[in-house]
Amino acid sequence: MLARTILAALVAATSIAAIVSLEGCAIARGQETVGAYVDDATITTQVKARFVDNKDVDAGAIKVETLNGTVMLSGFAKSNNERATAESIARNVNGVKSVKNEIAIRP
Repeated sequence: MLARTILAALVAATSIAAIVSLEGCAIARGQETVGAYVDDATITTQVKARFVDNKDVDAGAIKVETLNGTVMLSGFAKSNNERATAESIARNVNGVKSVKNEIAIRP
């Protein structure tokens, strides 16, 4: 019986530590909640996946970061068309509030 009580306390302590550490990550990034962090991670993943699916965008050359629904694109594109396509893809992902396009055109 004592072993079960200790095990339950250990599981509870571990769960609380995990939740607190997740909140710390979100706050460190300037977000208010863990939910906002998860939403941003989902947006980033969706944008990257759509880049991979699109033959006009080099997914490996463009970095995607999301903070509070604002997507920041950086890296390099081969043309203005690729840069514009990447921005358009990002804008059309559900949950995106705005896009900052800092992609440079590589000659």
